[in-house]
Amino acid sequence: MIGAIRLLVVAIALVAGNAAAQGFTSNPLTLLCNCLPGSVTHLYAQGFAKIAAKYLGKPVNLELASPGGGVTRRFVESATRDGHSLFVHSINAFRIPYQENVSWHPVKDFTYVIALARFEFGVVVKADSKFRTIGDVVEYARANPSKFVYATSSHGQTQHLAMEDLAYKTGVRFVSVHGTFEQSARALAEGRVMAIAESTVWGPYVDSGAFRLLVTFGEARSRWKAPTARESGFDVLTYSPVGIVAPKGVDPARVKILHDAFNRALDDPEYDRLLRQFEMVDWYKSGDDYADWAVDQFEFQRALLKRTIGLKRN
Repeated sequence: MIGAIRLLVVAIALVAGNAAAQGFTSNPLTLLCNCLPGSVTHLYAQGFAKIAAKYLGKPVNLELASPGGGVTRRFVESATRDGHSLFVHSINAFRIPYQENVSWHPVKDFTYVIALARFEFGVVVKADSKFRTIGDVVEYARANPSKFVYATSSHGQTQHLAMEDLAYKTGVRFVSVHGTFEQSARALAEGRVMAIAESTVWGPYVDSGAFRLLVTFGEARSRWKAPTARESGFDVLTYSPVGIVAPKGVDPARVKILHDAFNRALDDPEYDRLLRQFEMVDWYKSGDDYADWAVDQFEFQRALLKRTIGLKRN
């Protein structure tokens, strides 16, 4: 009976969404994703676009572009202001202006439509590792300067910054090596690194018992129940949210149509499966709340970069 009610709610939402979307032309929407093909961000955005199309009553075409500030600049400068051009906004947008000379502003040059979900990050070790807690890692690094070696996918990304922030706030030094997750997993299994700091791509290894999760860096515990960094006594909080933005200057009435359709998509059972597939956490915010968060986050990222890997420009 509950299932039938939920399907009825979805059906009503579809009708309402299709009617609302009639304020647009018949042209499909384009959702630009500044990410690598086959990445989790790509696959998540692809899945969301498919679900959202049902509630807009029109196709949402996902367009990929290689990561970098140049893609964002082109979007800001050339995207249409009629609500048909959208952008998958990630945490990197708040870091790039501190690392590169860019002509756009991550807050002022966008219309924030909706915040969707966030990626979680954590540290895993081999199942038989002597490190039982993240506190053990810190104590080892304190007693053995520059001897704790961990793997992570990329310099300056969320998981790397989380570890560097932990090192900064505890006065220790970690050594990081970078590569694909497959390379990192092999290095950990062979004992060439002591841990991996990464998004939840390590989930299957934890589920199988090959790796053990020591800590996560988000606001709450993950399904594996390992403590967060803050629960462990370390003031480190970081995660990587994604949302949808439009160029500056889009008609608020069209922004509302987009927000409402996307918000209905978040209640779709298919979307719930999408979140579980990638071990993501729901992080809904309205456009106004998302914009307010962006103002604070832009300043937060400056401070984080300054105390971890340094600013390339002021």
